[in-house]
Amino acid sequence: MTSQMAALISTPQSAALSLRLRMNQRANMAGTKTAISLPFQSVSLTSSFYSPRRMDTEDVLSCSPPHHEPVAPSSGSQPSQAGPDLVQPPQKEVLSSPPVVSAEPPGAHMAGPQSPAAGALAVEDALSHTARASTLSEETPEETPEETPEGTPELTPEETPEETPKETPEETPEETPEETPKETPEETPEETPEETPGPTCQTTPPKPPRCPEETSGAPSEELPATPLTPAAAPPLTPTERLWTSTRDQAVKLRMEGSGPGSETPLTVHQMFLETVQNFGDHPAMASKEDSRWVTVSWREYYRQSRAAAKSFLKLGLERYHGVGILGFNSPEWFIADVGCILAGGLAAGIYTTNSPEACQYVAENCEANVLVVENHKQLVKILQVKDQLPHLKAIVQYKDELQERLPNLYTWAEFMKLGEEVSDETLDAVIGTLRANECCTLIYTSGTTGNPKGVMLSHDNLTWTAAAAGVMTELVYGEEVVVSYLPLSHVAAQVNDLWISVKFAGTTYFASPDALKGSLGATLKEARPTAFLGVPRVWEKMQEKMKAAGAKASPLKMRVAGWAKGLGLQYNYSVMNKEPAVPWGFMLANNLVFKKVRQALGLDRCKACFTGAAPMTRETLEYFMSLNLPLLELYGMSESSGPHTVSLPEDNAIMSCGKVLRGCRTKLDRPDEDGNGEVCFWGRHVFMGYMNMADKTEEALDQDGWLHSGDLGKHDSNNFLFITGRIKELIITAGGENIPPVPIEDAVKAEASIVSNAMLLGDKLKFLSMFLTLKCEADENGEPTDDLSPEALAYCQRLGVTATKVSEIVANKEPAVYAAIQEAIERINARSTSNAMKVQKWLILDRDFSITGGELGPTLKLKRPVVTKKYQEKINELYSLVPETQG
Repeated sequence: MTSQMAALISTPQSAALSLRLRMNQRANMAGTKTAISLPFQSVSLTSSFYSPRRMDTEDVLSCSPPHHEPVAPSSGSQPSQAGPDLVQPPQKEVLSSPPVVSAEPPGAHMAGPQSPAAGALAVEDALSHTARASTLSEETPEETPEETPEGTPELTPEETPEETPKETPEETPEETPEETPKETPEETPEETPEETPGPTCQTTPPKPPRCPEETSGAPSEELPATPLTPAAAPPLTPTERLWTSTRDQAVKLRMEGSGPGSETPLTVHQMFLETVQNFGDHPAMASKEDSRWVTVSWREYYRQSRAAAKSFLKLGLERYHGVGILGFNSPEWFIADVGCILAGGLAAGIYTTNSPEACQYVAENCEANVLVVENHKQLVKILQVKDQLPHLKAIVQYKDELQERLPNLYTWAEFMKLGEEVSDETLDAVIGTLRANECCTLIYTSGTTGNPKGVMLSHDNLTWTAAAAGVMTELVYGEEVVVSYLPLSHVAAQVNDLWISVKFAGTTYFASPDALKGSLGATLKEARPTAFLGVPRVWEKMQEKMKAAGAKASPLKMRVAGWAKGLGLQYNYSVMNKEPAVPWGFMLANNLVFKKVRQALGLDRCKACFTGAAPMTRETLEYFMSLNLPLLELYGMSESSGPHTVSLPEDNAIMSCGKVLRGCRTKLDRPDEDGNGEVCFWGRHVFMGYMNMADKTEEALDQDGWLHSGDLGKHDSNNFLFITGRIKELIITAGGENIPPVPIEDAVKAEASIVSNAMLLGDKLKFLSMFLTLKCEADENGEPTDDLSPEALAYCQRLGVTATKVSEIVANKEPAVYAAIQEAIERINARSTSNAMKVQKWLILDRDFSITGGELGPTLKLKRPVVTKKYQEKINELYSLVPETQG
């Protein structure tokens, strides 16, 4: 090793000297060569120290990035410059809106801006080590490391969250034609919106290279060819109401007069047909059969969806009645959903973790005529409650053979044959009655504070949001690839995996049902998605496993890791702050380290990694920034059809949720002196209302039509939105002090890495206390076990503790562990702005929180009322130490 290189490693500060070079971030991520000569380029990379074989993934995963103090964002919001709406929000309010920018493909009906899934999305993934390279790989990256990193992590979720999802940004199309907004007057609904030809392509684009082997999967039986004739945009159903709680009523769309938000409304069928016309032979879906990827083209997808629609009609599906879908993500899930909508029904996903009673509630609430279940396990749930479902006419099982024959129970093959006698004319007549401002889909909330609510989404909610999402995140028609693994019953995954793919002719790869038990990592490496969406818990588990894998590295390798990660963190902060600085040595770190990490994770083609559904800690955000994998936060809710604000690769701010979707607006209601107010939404993504819940709908939507989120937020001077708390989660102490719990809980988890979950207590009490759980292994069903996780074991070993189980630490109140946690809490208390915000007492529970345990919702959100009720005795014990606090 030369003295020059030795100096480079031993003095990270000097190595991080910034060169004022204007370089594109994506080029750096991909390792694109530049014409700029850097001082280290002449150094030989064949020495044992710098060879790719030695510089493997474990080198960079174990140590945390050096502390980097970012420039503090300033607060304050800027007034909106959006154009006038046909449904005008009150102008006295101060609104925030980004510059009006839009792009659409040639002849597109609409190219409303927006981002893919938000809010929410949710699934717990953990990472273990995967195979070094996929044997199915057909495509070789530009630069292939000599050897795949030893510490290749693989996703092995310890819990099975139900949320989330996503968003899938892509590269900007080479040509972005100027958008010609079409005005659709809302005040004269009887007027038919102007018809515009769908996107046209002179030739069908070639099938993009895929990593896995693909075979063309034809339908189980040949379906009759259906003429694909352009459909005129049907008139909107006349109405003056902005919301409703009745499933067969229409709503007035919140359309802008021009620009983003003014696009011609489309039904799901129109959007789907446009894609079939232009990308009919392009792969729409890919799933594994006998270890081989089988694809379904867009034309086949459309034909099978029509066949399913006919079968639903044959089974007696009534207009505006539900079709419940209970199962893991699959082509059948998509086909049942789209087919239900084409037949005039309301598609309703049901979480696979639901109990029979929870399934019964959803099916009864939507008056489901048909329930589509994955396998016998899910079928049993329905059979237990079917006698309480008077509207149920049939059940369809789409995987495995039936274990028993029952009346009105069909296999998927039998179901798809049922509608053969239903004519195309009959189905087309039903499709012709669909209207863009009427309901087509139900998204059920997780029921954190009561019974789930059926969020009614219109055709326009889905089609406009999908188009807006793709434009804002610069998706490319016919080139996008996503991996579907988050629950499709959640809005984030459904919009990201299904509807955005329909709009932009993407290809959806379905993960295996055991994705959250270890196979997701392999799927990612085979599909190589162009964007990836994970809830915070997914990224946290990934971080834990990657650090555990890297902890085995030698001191020298860990020193090199610190150097590379320091450059990665510095570079990504400079991009975030729009500074044209590339740290000296960054390209070397990118080629030898960062690219290999991306390849090991299957994210080498991924242009954006998204996170949403819950707050993300700064520690995790900076960890992935240091690996040149910046996580882009999204924000939204089921009631906003997914995303409301979006972070972009070159337009984001750490800890913020990004900027408002183009064509939408944000209002901060009743802001305090610091600018914190309730975040309110306006736009075509705002839902129709809660089905059969007029009172809840009026609570969510004010008299002017603004959707109230219940979240507290503020804007900085650049119009980035920061969520600062949740109104219903605020702890109000006996002394009247309002305390947001999430920042304190996140701080404890960051300071004491052995802590898995934390819940702050103290509402109406005189001091704060906290429940803690320890990180542990999960069983094959995602249930927490008594065994400490590898990171928890490493934490104990650093303290000289030999315990390997949670019960051992709790039963013995292991002195070293308890002392370390107390020291962490004292550090947090020292940063508190008042005594009322200091944690006085804490207790470690003997079991981690989980979805099946009831403490976490499907999106891994903490159910505070459930935890309080479940552990009320422990709360009483905790506060009995200070009797005067008991009321």
